[in-house]
Amino acid sequence: MVEAAQIPLLSAAQVTQQAQVRQAANGICFADFGDTQVAAADLERIVQAVPASIANALTRRAYYFVPLTLSEDDTPTIASGYASDLADRAICHRNTRLGGSECIFISTRIMQDRFALAFEYFINVGHHFVDAVGVPEGFAELVWSQAAADTRGETSQDAWENRRRALDRSATDEKAKTSYFEAAFSDAIAIYMLSLTLDFDYGELKEREYPLLAAPALAERLRHVAGLFPANPGYEFEIRYRRRA
Repeated sequence: MVEAAQIPLLSAAQVTQQAQVRQAANGICFADFGDTQVAAADLERIVQAVPASIANALTRRAYYFVPLTLSEDDTPTIASGYASDLADRAICHRNTRLGGSECIFISTRIMQDRFALAFEYFINVGHHFVDAVGVPEGFAELVWSQAAADTRGETSQDAWENRRRALDRSATDEKAKTSYFEAAFSDAIAIYMLSLTLDFDYGELKEREYPLLAAPALAERLRHVAGLFPANPGYEFEIRYRRRA
């Protein structure tokens, strides 16, 4: 078993200096560093899934795929390999600003599979895009009409909690309503990009204790997002329904 003492630890700045940043065809800047255990072709497929119309808004950002990101100080420390005791201290991702750019370090070795890695990356992209451009009025109207109609469930814990507060009949919480739109939109972008990258069962998206959004309602949101951000060449958007045995 590899021990933590055998794994070189580097500062975020050292990683940005040593890693070779490259730009995908969609404009996303990214790099891999250390023993990530992710095949180059798989990583490029994931990164390039971001539609160019979304990638264009993610300026002055670079995504670093590293084995483990430790976040015990003000800035992250990067482990260039894997050790179980280091993994216990690792987090999924950490953002930090270096040289006027935002650097996002994503831990590949605590992800169980390509699905988990891709979704972690897409969740980050979705939030960064919403921070940059906000929520389109048409999407906000769609999700609010679903919430007002008491459509079952939501796409994440954040979306569910903010929706609940926004619909509180005792008071109008505009801040919660805005947060709900932002969470639902970033979730929809992430799920849309995940669907472009690989086949998955919708039920696999559920985390923690909240009811997952009804499939027809999610399909409406994803079709809306697909209309706003067409897939890049080589990627295809498709929704399939099936009954469980």
